[in-house]
Amino acid sequence: MIRSLLQSGTRSFGKKYGYDVSYMHEVIDASTKAGLALTLLPMLTQYKGPVKARAVWAGALLASTLDGDCGPCGQLVVSFALEEGVNGNELLAAIEGRYDDAADVGLGFQFARHAISGSYDTNTFGETIRERFGDQAVIAASFAAGSGRFYPVFKRGLGEGHACQQLTVNGRIGKVAV
Repeated sequence: MIRSLLQSGTRSFGKKYGYDVSYMHEVIDASTKAGLALTLLPMLTQYKGPVKARAVWAGALLASTLDGDCGPCGQLVVSFALEEGVNGNELLAAIEGRYDDAADVGLGFQFARHAISGSYDTNTFGETIRERFGDQAVIAASFAAGSGRFYPVFKRGLGEGHACQQLTVNGRIGKVAV
């Protein structure tokens, strides 16, 4: 019964976003417990913090996901961000490494890249986020920075990884900056 519900929810998700969910079905088929864990993970990745800082969350999640090097997952994050009303031009600018043009998306993107780098230097991007949007925005960006890489890395572990070269934002193609 649970397996059937998980499979149904997975199919709906895949259809809604045009996303290949075959690896999710494989996990559910192999272990209902693992499939359930996989469906609960978005509780981390989807903590978005305050509405006024949604672009910061989106930038951090995008940076973390792209760090995992997965084209389909990066495209999925773009879809999530656009659903949340994040400006497509700012998303495209962040994807292309034009952080000054990316506004708050760029702020979140740079925050995540700094956090992922392993540096113990003060993350001045986090200080800026806190000053402008508060602690909840920093928490949301931290969840996004830490969790966005999960799916690309998990998929690679299953032999399903995909290299990311370009993403589409509102019909415009952006080449991912290295």
